[in-house]
Amino acid sequence: MIDDPLVKTLLTNVVEDENNLQIIKALLDGIETDEEIAEKTEIRLNIVRKILYKLYDVGFASYKRSKDPETQWYTYTWKFEENAIIEHITKDSEKYLKMLNDELEKEKNNMYFVCPHGHLRLNFDMATDYQFMCPDCGEELTFHDNKQIIKQIEEDIKMVQSNYDSFNKKVKK
Repeated sequence: MIDDPLVKTLLTNVVEDENNLQIIKALLDGIETDEEIAEKTEIRLNIVRKILYKLYDVGFASYKRSKDPETQWYTYTWKFEENAIIEHITKDSEKYLKMLNDELEKEKNNMYFVCPHGHLRLNFDMATDYQFMCPDCGEELTFHDNKQIIKQIEEDIKMVQSNYDSFNKKVKK
């Protein structure tokens, strides 16, 4: 799961450094305590704890605390929450795809005008409100062919959908 590009990107953003993904791999390998993780990954214990708490804060890890009867010290047993990752990626991907599709519809259903100096880009209704004059510099707005923008959004949708489909196939296995 951790090798999926969507999962890897999400987790790298949380743990700040791709090298710290070793901590998650250790959890997935069944290592449960912060001391054991630090020993296996050779990452300093305070960094391991910092990363584990970051994962906990976003809901990607949970822990149980138990007290050693002899030493009276607490031991934290950590668990990686795969379902939380799946839910997060599903929600984010669907939200992003909806946003892209909405943007695509907006681009397809509108005519745009731009300032020759690059100050702004307005749809037809807004351009008529300004009488086809740039409110910043007073220059006349010119028609902007948005075919390239439409093509880029369509490519983005295909890429996001492809990554999301690939993720879903891996999750369902």
